[in-house]
Order: sequence, then C-alpha cells, then structure tokens
Amino acid sequence: MKSFKRYIPIKELRDQIRSTLRPVEIRRNQPGAPPGTLISVHEAPAPTVDVLAFKADDFVEATLEDLTKLDDFLGKWPVCWINVVGLGDAEVIRQIGERLDLHKLALEDVLNVPQRPKLEAYDDKLFCIARMPRSGGQVSDGIEQVSIFIAKNFVLTVQERPGDVFAPVRQRIRSSRTRVTRLGTDYLAYAILDAIIDSYFPLLEEFGEELAEVEAIILSGVVDQTIARIYRLKRDLLTIRRAMWPQRDAIFALYREPTELVSSDTQIHLRDCADHCNHIIDLLENYREISASLVDLYLSMTSQRMNEIMKVLTVIATIFIPLTFVVGVYGMNFNPDVSPWNMPELNWRYGYAVTMGAMGTLALGMLAYFWRKGWIGGQAVVLDDVSASDRRRQL
Repeated sequence: MKSFKRYIPIKELRDQIRSTLRPVEIRRNQPGAPPGTLISVHEAPAPTVDVLAFKADDFVEATLEDLTKLDDFLGKWPVCWINVVGLGDAEVIRQIGERLDLHKLALEDVLNVPQRPKLEAYDDKLFCIARMPRSGGQVSDGIEQVSIFIAKNFVLTVQERPGDVFAPVRQRIRSSRTRVTRLGTDYLAYAILDAIIDSYFPLLEEFGEELAEVEAIILSGVVDQTIARIYRLKRDLLTIRRAMWPQRDAIFALYREPTELVSSDTQIHLRDCADHCNHIIDLLENYREISASLVDLYLSMTSQRMNEIMKVLTVIATIFIPLTFVVGVYGMNFNPDVSPWNMPELNWRYGYAVTMGAMGTLALGMLAYFWRKGWIGGQAVVLDDVSASDRRRQL
C-alpha cells in the first residue's frame, strides 16, 4: 500500500473543514417594516430589462431604458417575455410591478433573497420562485433565485445577477418554428422551468465523477485534504437538496391545481418536468449516501494504516526484546577469573561469533514464525479498479 503524503495537523484540518461551512447569507427587511416594503440589495448589480416578444411567425428583442415602452410590447404582441437581471435598485422593481399590476408581497419576495421555492396565486397571475445554479459558478457560490410571474400575455423573470441557463429557450423562440412560439405564456413558463431543472444534471454528473475520484484517492492511501473535500461535497449536495425538494413541490402544484393560466397540454409537460425533479432527488440521495460512506471509508483506511504501522513497530520491538536480553546479559561485569561459572564463554575463541550468530538466528527464526502466522508479509486485498462511468451506471 502507498504511504501517506503527509499527516495533517488537527488545527489545519479543522480550519479546512470550517472553510467549507460558511453560513448562508439571508437578506430580510427590518423587523416591523410594513408588508410589501421593497429594499434594494446593495451588492447586487443595477437592474437591466430585456424584452423578447413573439408570435407564431415573428419575434422582436429589445433592451429597455424607458419602462414606459413596456406598454407598446404588451399591447402589440400576444406573448412577451420580460427578463430583469439585477436587484440593485428597488425603484425599478417597483415601477415594473406597477405597470404589470403585480402584488407588493410578491415583489417583496423577489428582493428578499433567498426565498424557498414555492408557487402562489395572485388574482389573475401566478408567482413562482425557482432556484437555479449560477452559470459557470460552483454550488459553494450559492444557487441563484429566479422569480417568475405568469400572466395571460406576459412572463416576467427576475434574476439576481447576469448569467443564466435560458439560452436554449431564447434560441427556440428566435427560430420561430418550435412549439414554444405557437403556444401561450404557460408553455413559455414551462420551458423556463424545464431549462432550470435540466441545468442540475451536468452539475450532478460532475459530483458523481468527483465522488469516484475521491474514493480512488482514499483507496490509494493519499489523504491530504481529502476529508475537507468530502465535507465540501456533502455541503454542496445538501444545498442542492434544500433547493430541489420544495422546487419539485412547486412544480407539482403548478400542474395539479386547476387554473385558467395553465392549459391541459402544458400540464402534461409540467408532469414530465416534475419527473426530472424526482430523478434529480434520487441522484442526490444516492450521492449523499456515497459521500457519507466515503467518510467511513476514510476513517477505516486511516485506522488500517495506523494498524499496519503499529504492527511493524510491534514486530520490530518483539524481535529486539530477546536480543536486548542477550546483550544485557553479556553487558554485566562478571569476572570469569573468580569462578569458572562466571560467563566462561568470554574466554572462548569463537564466543563473539557464536553469540552474534545465535542472535541473528533468533531474529530470523522469529521473522519466519511471524510470516507463517500471516502477521507480516500478507498479501493486500486487491480492489477492482472501477471507472467513474461504471460507477455512474451502477447507480
């Protein structure tokens, strides 16, 4: 078995684990603030408003500097997708809410991030909160909140910061030959939710590969920073799990509860989206069990390594105990001239050679005895080298 790269001091190991356990930042209004109070997220970028309006054979895109132009798009096009990126200016969010007749409590949830994924009905509109992995980022950086408003003639999405997973949806709208351009806002909302859910699959695939890599590292005996890496994986999986469970419930509610805004045809597609959520949750549970078993494997390998070290040291000490006895006896200052029984072998011509030979024979005999008992020189257990792809197929 390969040796450890190095032993990690307890303080250093504790600092590594603590660095993976950063608290989740939660933004809330001041206690006692009136319901519907809108407060800007200061570290967030200023909002930008993009409009993608379309019908079956045509579409138009624009970035709005003047919010009054929203009325032109809403009056001319049957379906408008309004995408707001950035929560740095609550006044812009308030103006959009007034023009689209959005409830103030829903707008408050838009700015008070992160919110638990949910679905709420406000008169003739539906309000859904989803959680989306940040484009090009890590789970440790957080999972972004996406607020979605669904109405008869528009879908409003609000993101925390630039970068999303909606590029395939936009491309399908621009092609003007897909289902999303022939149906209404409910199908557009489904396409957005489906893109968010599908963005978790590449992320989970990376988790599966990293778990297989960590397992191979532990089995090879290299434990440098491995335990901190395992705890980071466990925390990331827990973060995704907390986002996915309520998100699945929100999608279930969207296709199960009868509403005029969601057609029966779109409900079938939402059911497929809910199945994807179930698949992701199953993968999450499997990976969480694997990560927990990796901690046990790490402790077992560490204990096994320590046992091997102690076994080698014990064998060395056991061999030297009788040799030390022999040397101790010959180290006593007996005078053979006083009595012929006082260590007569000191006067032998080959006394030194015989003593050293006897000590060597004794050491070799003990080694042979230990080897026959299987205490040393036993063959290591050969573990199958299973590739990461094979492990994923087994899951």
